[in-house]
Amino acid sequence: MRIIHYIPTIDRNSGGLGAYIQLLSKELGKLVDLHIVTHESENMLEIENATLHLIDGRLTHLLKAKRQFVVLLQGISPDLVHVNCCWTPQCALVQFCAQCLGYKVLLMPHGMLEPWILKKNRWLKKEPALWLYQKRAVQKADVLLATAESEKQNLLRLGWNEQVYVIPNGIVVDDIECKQSWKQTKCIFFLALLRPNKGAHLLIEAVAQLKDEMRGWNIVIAGKDDDRYAAYLNQLIAEYRLEEMISLPGALYGEDKWNMYRKADFFVLPTLNENFGIVIAEALLCGTPVITCKGAPWNVLVDNHCGWWVERSVEDIADALSNAIGLQENEIREMGMRGRELVLNNYASGLVAKQIMGVYKSLL
Repeated sequence: MRIIHYIPTIDRNSGGLGAYIQLLSKELGKLVDLHIVTHESENMLEIENATLHLIDGRLTHLLKAKRQFVVLLQGISPDLVHVNCCWTPQCALVQFCAQCLGYKVLLMPHGMLEPWILKKNRWLKKEPALWLYQKRAVQKADVLLATAESEKQNLLRLGWNEQVYVIPNGIVVDDIECKQSWKQTKCIFFLALLRPNKGAHLLIEAVAQLKDEMRGWNIVIAGKDDDRYAAYLNQLIAEYRLEEMISLPGALYGEDKWNMYRKADFFVLPTLNENFGIVIAEALLCGTPVITCKGAPWNVLVDNHCGWWVERSVEDIADALSNAIGLQENEIREMGMRGRELVLNNYASGLVAKQIMGVYKSLL
């Protein structure tokens, strides 16, 4: 089976989107002849088990990109085309070209059609894009792929396409070691793009409420800055006089990231909305319990007793933190081991690749 995946970017600063295709291709590329079509960027991720094709990504060169993609379609002759993401004209163009030539298209929004996204810049950007191409693209897709049941329900509420499958994102579990000790390090870890919807400011405010209780703790808020949000976070830290407790080291990659997951007692992501939340799965894989909010589809943290799934408020986050830091070492170890088992049994990229293969086969 030959599959084309289109994705707008595989830049390492693209967050979960680039990570998704990097992790999926490692396993899916063992099962199919996989081709990744994207646009050039400065810090492109390495992609294994796939052939990479670059087409022009400039909005002023859409006709050139169309010609390039049509040539690729004719040369590769895929069994189907898997389009990742929404809103860019290039996404709709790729889908349009593929379907005009008779190819089946699977559209995966990656959470980009969630209600809060639709409301953001609604009249300036979303409504014009919906009218010009995006609504039609969703309607015409042969199938939509969601990463959580909550995302599926939101897609169905739009009423544009009833063919929706649910398959969670996966992560590569090979060679990722679990922490060897759960002895308290007094370290809390946050990792995400630094933007308001990820909620680092809520973590800071929760720590401020627990300042006396958390004296001696180190809170690491890591991630690439987005639109000077880090400046606001530093202002908040200074306002609450938390400079000795909270640090912002910037983005972490590779072993620096994995070592931080293992060092931390707990991982915290007070997110407004996630279609998956790969950093949550990564933390669990390392044996680190997680605190996150109900905007992320991780109620399994509670079901499997490996973390906290709370309302997105400073009070609820502070309550979860207070509960977490009061646990004994053996309790944290048990939570950590249950979290790792949860990921190994449900989110390993090899398992996810086989599930996606099942969807592909159903379309052919």
